[in-house]
Amino acid sequence: MTTTTGSATTPEGKIRDVSSEAGVAKVPEPRSFDPLHTEHGDTTIAVQVVEKIAAMAAREIPGVHSMGSAVGRVMSSLGHRLSGQQPSVTSGVSVEKGERQTAIDVSIIVEYGASIVDVSSSIREAIISSVEYATGLEVVSVDVIVSDIHLPDEEDDTQADVPAVTTGSTTLQ
Repeated sequence: MTTTTGSATTPEGKIRDVSSEAGVAKVPEPRSFDPLHTEHGDTTIAVQVVEKIAAMAAREIPGVHSMGSAVGRVMSSLGHRLSGQQPSVTSGVSVEKGERQTAIDVSIIVEYGASIVDVSSSIREAIISSVEYATGLEVVSVDVIVSDIHLPDEEDDTQADVPAVTTGSTTLQ
């Protein structure tokens, strides 16, 4: 029988004994556990779940007129009206997600007169708090893109900029 002795360093920097006899199965290293990875199983969260949580948290912040860019919102609204589907709640939110961490980009239109710095800071705090609480994922960054400012005398972009479309005897706004 061949015997091997010695030690090795794990990726975490721990020293482990590598003594073994040939033909004897190695015992796997213990896994690190967190709220999503337990000894009884793993929880996987879809990107769409994180997007919805982030979008809802951002929409609740005073000074946020709407999510997404003005052009994107118009195109999305037109597409949804033609197809009859509801607009996406996650418009303006992009998420990159790993097993334990996530990064979020949010595009917003701010109400005129609101402090962009304060709105952005509040969005970050709300998204981090909501996503980490609801999912257990660590939010490593929240990037806020302010794509436009909504002026008090402007009509809602999705209503004013969408041309009427006639299909048969029905006119869609």
